[in-house]
Amino acid sequence: MRRTLLGLAGTVALLFGLAAPALAFEPVNVVHTEKVQAGPYDLTIGFSTWPVKAMQSLDFTFAPENGIEGKKGTLTLFREGVEADDSPLARHPRKREVWGLDIFALPEQGTWTMKFDVEGPAGAGSGELKSLQVMEQPGPPMGLSWAISTIPLFGLIALIVVAWRRTRATVD
Repeated sequence: MRRTLLGLAGTVALLFGLAAPALAFEPVNVVHTEKVQAGPYDLTIGFSTWPVKAMQSLDFTFAPENGIEGKKGTLTLFREGVEADDSPLARHPRKREVWGLDIFALPEQGTWTMKFDVEGPAGAGSGELKSLQVMEQPGPPMGLSWAISTIPLFGLIALIVVAWRRTRATVD
C-alpha cells in the first residue's frame, strides 16, 4: 500500500513538473492591428511586432468579428506581384480563439499583400491587406551572421584534430 501511494505521489509530481514548462509560454502580445473587410466578415489582423522587418519572427493573428467557429479561411501572401502558396488558416497555437501564424517571418523586405478568403454562415468573401511595408532585416547580413556563428565549430574541429594527433602519437 505504501509503495502504491508513493508511486501515485511520484506520478502526480512528475505530471505537474512536466506541465509547468508548458504553462510558461507567454501569451501573444498584439502591439498593432489592421482591419480588413473580407466580404461579409470583418477581420482584425494583429501583429506581435511593429513595424514588420524581414526575417524577424513574429506572431500574426486573424480574428473575424464573431469568432472563427463555423468558418474556414485561406491566406495568400503576395510580394510585389509575385504570388506565394495559399495556406489554410488554422488556430493560433497559443491563442486558440483566433486563426494565426506562430513565429512566422516574411523572407524579404518590400511591399507585401495579404489576401484572405473566408467561408462561413454568411457566405464567402475575400479581402486584402495591401501595402504592408516590410523593412530591411535587422542585424548584420545573413552571411556574416552565419560566418560568426561557425567560429566555435571550427574551434571544436581544431581541438578534436589536435587531441587525435596527440593521442595517436602516444599510442604509436
